[in-house]
Amino acid sequence: MNSNMGTSLLKSSEGLFEIVAQTRRATQARLAVSEVGAILSVGEGIADVGGFSELNADELLALPGGLMGVASTIREESVGVILLGDGDHLHAGDEVRRTRRVVDAPVGDALLGRIVDGLGRPLDQGGLLKSVDRRPVESAAPPIMDRAPVTTPLQTGIKSIDAVIPIGRGQRELILGDRQTGKTAIAVNTMINQRDDDVICIYCAIGQRASAVARVIDQLKKSGNFKRTIVVVASGEDAPGLQFIAPYAATTMAEFFMERGEDVLIVYDDLTRHARAYRELSLLLRRPPGREAYPGDIFYIHSRLLERAAHLSERRGGGSLTALPIAETQAQNISAYIPTNLISITDGQIYLSPELFSKGVLPAVDIGLSVSRVGGDAQRRAYRAVASDLKLYYAQYEELEIFSRFSARLDDETRSRLERGRRIREVLKQGAYERIAVPEQIAILLSATSGLFDDIELDDIGDAQAIVRRMMREELSDIGQEIIAESDFTEEKKNKILNQARHALKDAGFQYKEPTA
Repeated sequence: MNSNMGTSLLKSSEGLFEIVAQTRRATQARLAVSEVGAILSVGEGIADVGGFSELNADELLALPGGLMGVASTIREESVGVILLGDGDHLHAGDEVRRTRRVVDAPVGDALLGRIVDGLGRPLDQGGLLKSVDRRPVESAAPPIMDRAPVTTPLQTGIKSIDAVIPIGRGQRELILGDRQTGKTAIAVNTMINQRDDDVICIYCAIGQRASAVARVIDQLKKSGNFKRTIVVVASGEDAPGLQFIAPYAATTMAEFFMERGEDVLIVYDDLTRHARAYRELSLLLRRPPGREAYPGDIFYIHSRLLERAAHLSERRGGGSLTALPIAETQAQNISAYIPTNLISITDGQIYLSPELFSKGVLPAVDIGLSVSRVGGDAQRRAYRAVASDLKLYYAQYEELEIFSRFSARLDDETRSRLERGRRIREVLKQGAYERIAVPEQIAILLSATSGLFDDIELDDIGDAQAIVRRMMREELSDIGQEIIAESDFTEEKKNKILNQARHALKDAGFQYKEPTA
């Protein structure tokens, strides 16, 4: 009786174990199937994939030929995938596998001096990246309590910007203008000027011609600053998916250094092409179009990117990330959709005028339409002593220049203001990639606004500037060091610079004028 009962229980247990084993095998089979999908259709830069039982938003998917894709539009029956490369070899029915990873990018010191794409794959001859970690390209912006005020200047080396439109470390300053007005030149000049300031630079090319990117890289290498620079390239020949993720990947690389307490400058060249790439992808993924066929979240893709620029508090290490996004306008229309969006996101804009460019005023910065919302808080004290006079004289000159076209007879005071304004405009001209040290800028601008250049012919202003710069370097280097050290810019220092400049110009044979208030 007991023996039979034991045998029955044993058989029952074996049957139960078999049921459990069968259930486990079936579950594993279902899980295995859920990890694999198939391509339903392929388009230009996108693919429609089905067969997944679950999927994460922005998850990386492995496609045939080593191609990667991003799960972008997840629907109940299928998912719209953004291809991160050329998908000409893909066909309907091809297998697609999950990776359970979101889109990420490499970070670390090994990236310095390298050229990579939006996924962090090397594009130069430097070999594989070593000793790098990977971080998601999308991350939350630093909260308000982790931020500190923007008070430290980021010198561009460009007189018109450093004096009138100052940029601070942690600021977002938009550079916009029509095509071929020198937007990239200003950004690259700013990167080159960081060579002696221990600022890490990142240049992100989005939708640019390969030849244009090569010229920028060549200029950075010639400057000697390339070893502390990272170049992220998604050229116009690359897939729109790579163009879309490139700025997010570049920002992730920058955040690594910022969180380590270092200062970083990142240039996005340019976000107009980035918006067009996203519009192309959105329309292919059949998202509802809005204004100018852009999707409804076009503002959000740029705001969540640029909000990551910040100056962190001392508690978070005190690092900073300064963003210089570039946007292209058409026919000087700064109220177009994308430029307006970017203006509202950033802390100011540097507007480049095609009219000034055609007149040979380079850089073609329109001081009247340009603004820095951080302003004097991120400017050296010496600049504040000359910036107010510079703005006033330049604004008066622009008004009087228009007025003088309709009147042949001008009084002496008006004619004097016009002549000084012309010389200030001449002083603000600067060659591409020409770096001018802070003390030399102060000496030149002070001489111009005080009237030392009023009696010098316009064609000779360049020579006069060179004399003043040399004087500041060789004879007043002590004052120059005090300006850099942010000591008070007293009237005594101001008069000493003007007197020394006057003597230097006189010794060189120039006519000069006594400085006026």
